[in-house]
Amino acid sequence: MPAFLFEAKGPDGKVIRGEVEARNEAEARVKIRAQRYQPLRVVSKAAVKKAKASKSSGGGVGGSVKPKELQVFTRQFSVLVGAGIPIVDSIDAMIGPGKTPAMNACLKSVVSEIEKGKRLADALRGHDKVFDKMYVNLVKAGEEGGVLDEVLQRLAAYIEKSVKLKGKIKGAMFYPVAVIIIAIIVIIGILVFVVPNFVKMFQDAGKELPALTQMVVDSSNFVLNRWYIVLGGIIAIPYALKTYISTPEGKIQFDKIMIRVPLFGSLIQKGSIARFSRTLSTLLSAGVRIIDSLDIAASTAGNYVVEQNILEAKESISKGKSIAEPFRKSKFIPDMVTQMIAVGEQTGALDTMLSKIADFYEDEVETAADALTSLIEPLLMVFLGGIIAVLVIAMYLPIFDLASSVG
Repeated sequence: MPAFLFEAKGPDGKVIRGEVEARNEAEARVKIRAQRYQPLRVVSKAAVKKAKASKSSGGGVGGSVKPKELQVFTRQFSVLVGAGIPIVDSIDAMIGPGKTPAMNACLKSVVSEIEKGKRLADALRGHDKVFDKMYVNLVKAGEEGGVLDEVLQRLAAYIEKSVKLKGKIKGAMFYPVAVIIIAIIVIIGILVFVVPNFVKMFQDAGKELPALTQMVVDSSNFVLNRWYIVLGGIIAIPYALKTYISTPEGKIQFDKIMIRVPLFGSLIQKGSIARFSRTLSTLLSAGVRIIDSLDIAASTAGNYVVEQNILEAKESISKGKSIAEPFRKSKFIPDMVTQMIAVGEQTGALDTMLSKIADFYEDEVETAADALTSLIEPLLMVFLGGIIAVLVIAMYLPIFDLASSVG
């Protein structure tokens, strides 16, 4: 019986890793839940070994491919297939100087596997760095339904919108981080190059320094004499945070915090709903089973909290209930989304409703990102200006004292 490696969350909230034997991934998840664990990631052990072997032998993908390149390839592939050109000839025509080495290596491998008798979806399945689970499932649905060119068009549009959405969210998050980094550099510059000049003048005066000035002088001395601690902290703290967030448990905690953070939480929530809705709509419209669609859509949500809500909806469907029912209990899924999904389920037009939800929230993300940038800019300027003002006042307080004593 095949073995599956898994990461799961236990009753105590801790993330564990293990191995379970099952006929397929669905059965593996059932066995994991039977042990009172919530599966976070389940993958075939054979697939992991195959991926490692492919990487070590230099075969397969040979590296990751940017979404923009994948989107262009998908659009071109759709046009060629729609024109009646055989799949192998279509892919062959796109291999060349216009593609990155990673993409060319991947396409050559796909062509080789198709020529050995594999279907397109099966040939793509072994290259998960380029073609994710959603991509493979949509291609499979397109092959089975005889509408591969239409499915590829939907995929190209999906990737394009997904890249645009991620760019908006990253842009809104990057600005405050950049300003904070600049603020730290400016403050350290003042403490290292400006404050010591004032300290020499204060020592010559021989007067006791005000508390605020003494605090700034002590900070300056610490930076100058213990610079390795400061430098180590600047490097170690971001690295430690990044390392922690890259672990399953760290990612969960980070997602839980971020979706509750004022200003940013709303943007992250809207982005997750937009991604989930667009993914699920695209999968359902292509004819992918709803259980599989929900499983894939959950993994694209981009936030653990929203992902768990989607997995609860999957459990609800498997028990013969509706998708909307578990969403009504969640404070992170807006009532409008729940109502539209409920109407979509009742009318048999769930994919259309989800597409409308995605359109609405993609516009909301764009508006919220612009508004957030406009709001944060003056706040950060005030914050940075305030810190510099405190440092300047601290340096001039002893000078004011000297002037008043002379007067």
